[in-house]
Order: sequence, then C-alpha cells, then structure tokens
Amino acid sequence: MRILDLIHAKRNDEEHTAAEIEWIVNAYTKGEIPDYQMSAWLMAVYFRGMSEAETAAMTMAMVKSGEILDLSGIPGIKADKHSTGGVADTTTLILAPLVAATGVPVAKMSGRGLGFTGGTIDKLEAIPGFNVTLDRATFIGNVAKHGLAIMAQSLNLTPADGQIYSLRDVTGTVESIPLIASSIMSKKIAAGADKIVLDVKVGAGAFMKRYEDALSLARLMVEIGRIVNRETVAVLTNMEQPLGMAVGNSLEVEEAIDILSGQGCPELRDVCLALGAHMLRLAGRVRELEEGREMLQTVLASGAALAKFAEFIQAQNGNPEIITRRELLPRAKLSAVITSQEAGFVTAIDPARIGYAAVLLGAGRLYKNQPLDLSAGIVLTRRVGDAARPGDPLAKLFFNDASQLEEARRFVASAFSIDDRRPPKKPLILGVVEHESK
Repeated sequence: MRILDLIHAKRNDEEHTAAEIEWIVNAYTKGEIPDYQMSAWLMAVYFRGMSEAETAAMTMAMVKSGEILDLSGIPGIKADKHSTGGVADTTTLILAPLVAATGVPVAKMSGRGLGFTGGTIDKLEAIPGFNVTLDRATFIGNVAKHGLAIMAQSLNLTPADGQIYSLRDVTGTVESIPLIASSIMSKKIAAGADKIVLDVKVGAGAFMKRYEDALSLARLMVEIGRIVNRETVAVLTNMEQPLGMAVGNSLEVEEAIDILSGQGCPELRDVCLALGAHMLRLAGRVRELEEGREMLQTVLASGAALAKFAEFIQAQNGNPEIITRRELLPRAKLSAVITSQEAGFVTAIDPARIGYAAVLLGAGRLYKNQPLDLSAGIVLTRRVGDAARPGDPLAKLFFNDASQLEEARRFVASAFSIDDRRPPKKPLILGVVEHESK
C-alpha cells in the first residue's frame, strides 16, 4: 500500500477497507508515514468523513496498537463510564464508589485535565497520599478485593491514538466526529470494560455546543460499540451551566464528599444517579433504570457509598480522614467574592468562563504537564434560576497566587447573566442513545 494512493482515495470520498485503515494507523505509529502525509489524510477525513465501518476499523486499529487490559479475572460484568468533559463535572468521584457500593465492580482509567475541563486524576491527587500510578496487578487486585480502583491512563494504552491526536491538535482536524468517536472508544475498549456508559456533554461548557452534533457523536460511538461487541449507551447531558457548585481539584473532592453524605448540589447528584442507573442495568444488576436509581439512592442514604469512598481512598494509600476532617485537604490562603451588581434572577452562567477563571487561579492547565495549585478554584453560590440582589455573592474564588486575579474576576463576573424574569428550568438529561434507538 501507498499512503499517497489512500490520501487520493479519501480525498475523492472513497471508502477504505479495514485492512487499509489498519495499515495507515500502524505505519504512522511506526514512523513509516511522515507527519505531512498523515496530516493530509486527516484533513481528507475531516472534509469527507468516515463510514461507521471505517470508524470502527480505526478504533480497533488504535486499540491493537498497544496493551489491552484483561479484566476477565474479576468476577461480574465490568461497566465503565466516560465523560466528554465539562466544568464542575465531579461525576467519577461520586459515581465510582456509588456504583461499587451496589456490588458492581468499577475498574477505571482516567486522565488529567487540559484547558477548562478538570481531570479525575488531578482531583484524586488532591487527597493526601493518594496513589494514581498503580501497576496492573495492584489495580486488578484492588478491584477484586474492594470493588473499585481508579488509576492514571497507561502510556502503553492506545499509543496510536496519542500520536494521532497530537497531530490533529496542530493541524485543525480535532473537530471531526469520526476521529473523536474512534479516539474515545479506542481508550474505553483497551481499558477492558465489558459495558460502556458515555456521558456526552452538550452546551456552552462542552466540546459539542450543538445538540445535533452531540447526538451524531453519541450515535456513532454506540454503533462502534455494537460493531466491536461492547454494549454501549450514550447519555446526553446539559452543560449550559457548571454541573456542580465547585470548580477546582480539592474543592471538587469536598463536593463529592457532600454528595456521598446525602447533601450537596441536586443537579450533580441527579446526573450521577442517571448515569449510575445505566451502569447497573448494563451490568445486569437491575432490569429497569428506575430500579437502578432506587438502589443507588438506598446506598447513598445508608452511608454505604460514603464508606466505599473511604475504603477506596485507603486502598490507594490516601488518607480517608479527609471525609470528616476537610482541613486535611489542600486549602488556599486567599479568597475573593464576586457579588451581583443588579437585582433579578440568574438566567445563565457561562461554564467556559468559569472554567477559564479557575485555570487563571491555578486550578487547571493551559499546556500539558503544567503544575497545578490543587487548592485553587471557584465555588458558586448562585445557580441559574436563583434570585440575586445587589451585593449578594455569586461566587467565591480561592487562590494562592494573585497575579491573574483581576482577569479571573472579570471572567467570573461576566459569566453571570441576570434579568428580571426567572428563566424556565432546563432538563439535565437531554437524550439517551442505545442500540435499539438507532
């Protein structure tokens, strides 16, 4: 095969065979195809697209480029969850112990944050002593013994995806639904889960701003799951405002403890219950979603989910005393309050602006491996629909470095829109895509 011929074929809207796509992925990973030719092929894909069969073939070619985690030694059906990224999206910290407390094993690889969306691994590292770099045997052993383990994604997992994504990032080809779908699904399949639940965010604080685009992505990923024999459900969730109240690593750990203690932000809790119900149904723990939701509410009310969180922390060398002694978590030395300048109702909170403000305070990254201030972040004190009077607090900023405070303050203040009419309440769950719905 010649890459030039395959570039011409895709440019002319011809469909590749699975063998051709596997050859492209393997040859590029080995350095046999130079960046400039791979860039040309990616741009052809960007404009011409890929069929479902082509996207599935690319997914599996990237899966086979590295190690595949074998979880077959752990009893039960393993269900994994992946979010396409959002602001104040603390779902994994809540959802993993919540689902594990019902008896469904959760073995999850997670990533770090980049840009205004937070990373689960960064949040876990805010817990004193917590170890995110487990070896394979310890990871699987913890799932078998405790029903739950989360670790940083292995560099040997889908290395082809890492190389191709880095090239997409600098060639204007990130926003391709087939390429996004194959990237996400290759990592989920390589991580060894039997069943996959996808949380596809939609709105101002999400990668997919339009519902139609998010629906196309969800449908494609669910179809890839069917083709490669991994049952997949995609839940489209609203990201028009931050999901929870806290943005920032240590602050989000505290919010997770609140939710697992039966308190905290109702919207964040409800999304976790919805995603968890799908995980329980896919894993065969329940037959109906409502039954799954009730089971999750029971383990929340009984304290079993919070106890599982403490067990999980201790199993990975973290200090479980943070649950009752919040002062053990990283705490910022400085704070500032953003107040309302007018009376009315909060009609919108731009999650991207809140997320970028948190980055300016030190809670997130603008480039890979940028050091974080795990104590920095923002806690909202108003949500969409809440009333506000002049002088009422809208958000509180936490930081140690004030060098970019004024810009962060401007971002947060401009994120809030206030009008004299209370806005209608928007649904959290915008849609669900399953094999039957296609």
